[in-house]
Amino acid sequence: MTASTALFLFAHQDDEFGVFQKILDERVAGARVVCAFMTTGTVGDASPEARNRESLAVLEKLGVGAGDVLFVGQQLQIDDGALMYRLGDAAAWLRGWIDGCPSLCGLYLPAWEGGHPDHDSLHAVGVTVARQAGLLHLARQSSLYNGYKRPGQLFNVMRPLPMNGPVEPVAVPWRNRIAFMRHCLSYPTQRKTWIGLFPFVLLHYVFGGRDAMQPVFPERLASRPHEGALYYERRQFTTWAELSGRVAAFTDSNT
Repeated sequence: MTASTALFLFAHQDDEFGVFQKILDERVAGARVVCAFMTTGTVGDASPEARNRESLAVLEKLGVGAGDVLFVGQQLQIDDGALMYRLGDAAAWLRGWIDGCPSLCGLYLPAWEGGHPDHDSLHAVGVTVARQAGLLHLARQSSLYNGYKRPGQLFNVMRPLPMNGPVEPVAVPWRNRIAFMRHCLSYPTQRKTWIGLFPFVLLHYVFGGRDAMQPVFPERLASRPHEGALYYERRQFTTWAELSGRVAAFTDSNT
């Protein structure tokens, strides 16, 4: 790769909804945009192909070529929900990819926010590899959803945690907001998930109009994303003790 390249790391097909504008901004700036999905987005024998097609179609509308969309989770056979058990494998792939891309100009990660264990796991992988490669200054995190200061099953969408550092606003023109809301309706396999997410995305674009990026800090990996029960704990996906133990073992082995 000789052109400047921006790498966007996603845990699941449809996680790209949090960085639609940033993808466009990188392309306008002349960068090649590469998107890597680090799990299959499915469990067991279920085929990921339908989810793959949905994300390919949306990314194509943003100008990302099919050859620049990488389904790494399918290649490595990392199921939805299993990334915390495969941190080393994901990191090895990312190191190899970065070694082959001397022109990296941006590395975009899901935020450390306690929303989904795959999101936090991928954040840990990205931050650790970026630190080893001396690329932390290129890394940015973006919020998808979290349970900060929300009771029960309620959650925030695209609302960055203040403890993740200063917010770098990303302006979203009205024409793009409308297009992005349409893109969010382009994942029929995830209809149940989007019934919950879409109202908050709509409110975000109607009343906010700005996305948000934050820098990354390796020391955050040793801290609970926020006080109180994390959203993935409330949903009983895993516990902070389980995820933090695996992240600590991974980071200790990569110091």
